[in-house]
Amino acid sequence: MASQLTFSGVIPANLLPFRPDLSIHEPDYRRHLAWLADTPGVTAIVCNGHAAEVSSLDREERRRALALAVDAVGARVPLISGVYADGTQEAVALARDARAEGARGLLVFPPTLFMWGVQVHPEMAYRHFAAIADAVDLPLVVFEYPVASGIGYTPETLARLAGIPTVAAVKDWSNDIVAFERNLRAIRATGRPVAVLSAFTMSLFATFLLGADGCVSGLGSVLGDLQAELYAHVRRGDVDAARKVNDRIEPIVRAVYAAPFVDMHNRMKEMLAMLGRLSGEAVVRPPLVRIAAAERERLRAVLAEAGLGEGRAR
Repeated sequence: MASQLTFSGVIPANLLPFRPDLSIHEPDYRRHLAWLADTPGVTAIVCNGHAAEVSSLDREERRRALALAVDAVGARVPLISGVYADGTQEAVALARDARAEGARGLLVFPPTLFMWGVQVHPEMAYRHFAAIADAVDLPLVVFEYPVASGIGYTPETLARLAGIPTVAAVKDWSNDIVAFERNLRAIRATGRPVAVLSAFTMSLFATFLLGADGCVSGLGSVLGDLQAELYAHVRRGDVDAARKVNDRIEPIVRAVYAAPFVDMHNRMKEMLAMLGRLSGEAVVRPPLVRIAAAERERLRAVLAEAGLGEGRAR
């Protein structure tokens, strides 16, 4: 039986390896998931998120990816499935699929339609989450985007969503430390036990210091062990030790989230190959394109600078 799902600590969003024919590379996927599940401080894994190129997966592939994860590591670590859909009915169907395949929680993405007015009509967000909550009895994680993106929620909307009984956490990718703190304070003020999980990977240290309960991070697929060390040091109040870990993480963060931003998960996948955790090339699905050889060499140099190498493949 998998351990209890708690919304704290480090929750990586797994990458999804593909074969050259663009099918799921099941042996590499299992290897990747095993490394994550065996990493001390990893408390759950998110499947079918942005890091897994979820927008390129059809409904059956999403079910298959989650079923593989449940089979590979579901007895060791809880799995949270992404619900990525543009309509509420589709989101409910995907949520039911995830429950049927063994997900222990759901990470709910905002529909792209929200960019046309969710901040003016927050009722859209509330009804979307309420419909999923009514249909599936699993804990929900609200995915918060930057408000400037058009699909981010205001602190007031987050507080209202926190009132839905099965909303258990907010994954905050507001990408602005001031906005992050405002959101955290608004959620805490509700008095409900709703965790705030940082997705602000470019400034994870700062969000941990502010009081985040943990993180949900695609980069956790590469650096879950270092993120867990960082979190543990902050929780113990050892800021100097945390700063040293952060100094190792920072050059990798800067390289992964460099322009163009769309390449971030491609870069993470290349790093997995360099660390020996993928057996072949870092294949991505169109319309994504593989990064150039020169950039791959820069990533290799950044890993070496951080003292990372084949020994971390486990």
